[in-house]
Amino acid sequence: MRRRALFAGVVAALAATTLLLGNSISGDDAQAKLSVKQLVRTGFEEQQLARRTGEPTHYTRSEQALRQALEQDPNDVRALIGLASLSNTRHHFRDGLALARKAQRLSPSTALIQGVIGDALVEMGRYEAGFRAYERMVALKPSIAGYARIAHAQSLLGEYDAARTLRLALDSAVDAETRAWAYVELGRLDRAELRLGAAAQQFRRALAVSPGHPIALEAFGEAEAARGNLARAIRLQAAAVARRFSPQFAASLGDLYSVAGDKAAAEQAYDRVADQERRLAENGVDTDLDKAMFQLEHGISLRGSLQLARRGYAQRPGVEANEVLSWALVRNGRCEEAIPYSDRALRFPDGHRYFHRAMIERCLGHGTAAQRLFRQALDTDPNFSPIWARFARAQVR
Repeated sequence: MRRRALFAGVVAALAATTLLLGNSISGDDAQAKLSVKQLVRTGFEEQQLARRTGEPTHYTRSEQALRQALEQDPNDVRALIGLASLSNTRHHFRDGLALARKAQRLSPSTALIQGVIGDALVEMGRYEAGFRAYERMVALKPSIAGYARIAHAQSLLGEYDAARTLRLALDSAVDAETRAWAYVELGRLDRAELRLGAAAQQFRRALAVSPGHPIALEAFGEAEAARGNLARAIRLQAAAVARRFSPQFAASLGDLYSVAGDKAAAEQAYDRVADQERRLAENGVDTDLDKAMFQLEHGISLRGSLQLARRGYAQRPGVEANEVLSWALVRNGRCEEAIPYSDRALRFPDGHRYFHRAMIERCLGHGTAAQRLFRQALDTDPNFSPIWARFARAQVR
């Protein structure tokens, strides 16, 4: 299961609500501003609900409230940040960046604005500028949301300080949900280093402080699958799918059922993916890259997937888009064209990206290079994909 969400997404809403809604409005215009304040509060509450449940209708309700607030006061900083954060969540990063920069001009010292700017820049492939924004966020006001973003940057760069930064966030957490989030991210760092037992222990800690936490269940399930505990992995993943709207969770569950040989259950999970992707799109989420990757992984509409990947790349040419587009080109037999996109994706390598590059070399008839990269993919993560890891192992026997 490939995690394709902003690292700080869970805690960003909590920090934003505290920062933006905790300040009272004073002065002669307090009564006139009251309705704006209420609308902004509603907008952020809806985003929190969306992040907690995955239900996309909360995005639409949040946008409605925040736009009504801006109709009354076009320069309300909190409403601008709320819409910028919502745009990022919906994968409209150019819009998010523009809104956040408008908010920055109105309130240069508000730390959260730097985080929202950084999120947009990173997803658009402007990593150095994005990471600098995260650093400014923490310099202006240390916070859990800031620590989360710094840890995200450190993990992308392969820096071991990411765990220390996450422990700062854990020490700062005052509620169960945030503590669970920190344990999950610590577990994911262990998982990335193939410390599967340590990862499982972190996920258990997350579930101990927040029983039934769907993100912890999903991460625990993936770790159990990597450890070879397929039946337990399926139970955990199924519990996560039951508790949270997430095409990624459903896709992961379908892959596990497929590996287990339960084709009917796998198809049911994959049908859920398609339905949920449709509902996300209906509520303003750009699903092009996620939909393209799912279809490419499962051999569905390969030509259409290439169109989706190109469209997604045009909107957000970061590492994810480069990876998806390179894979789409390979799956459509355009392997030479895939090389520069693969090069950019491998700036932040993982098992999946090494595998995709191996498939490029295999397509081009470069057998030795392909063998080396298949081994590198498996050495980096022997279980990078429930489906494709088996294919990679078959290539190096």
